[in-house]
Amino acid sequence: MKTTFENMCNILAELWSNFRDDEQMQDFIEYNDLGLPMAYFLAEELVTINPKGMPYVTETFSLFMDALEITDQGFTELDQVFAYTKAQGA
Repeated sequence: MKTTFENMCNILAELWSNFRDDEQMQDFIEYNDLGLPMAYFLAEELVTINPKGMPYVTETFSLFMDALEITDQGFTELDQVFAYTKAQGA
């Protein structure tokens, strides 16, 4: 099961809101300077997306999974991602 696009947006929005000033996340935040804020704006229903914008969010989510060294488990929230990461010892 893969994480839905809506849940990707919610997870990345929370990540961006809570960790955008975190020094340990600086490289990831800077590299994903389009996907993270776009996910936030979508999660907050401030914008709508067309098919051309979706890859920015999905790529950012994929890179987040890679950075944590985990596979997509159909996550629904950021805390669940972190709990799974901790359980995997990543």
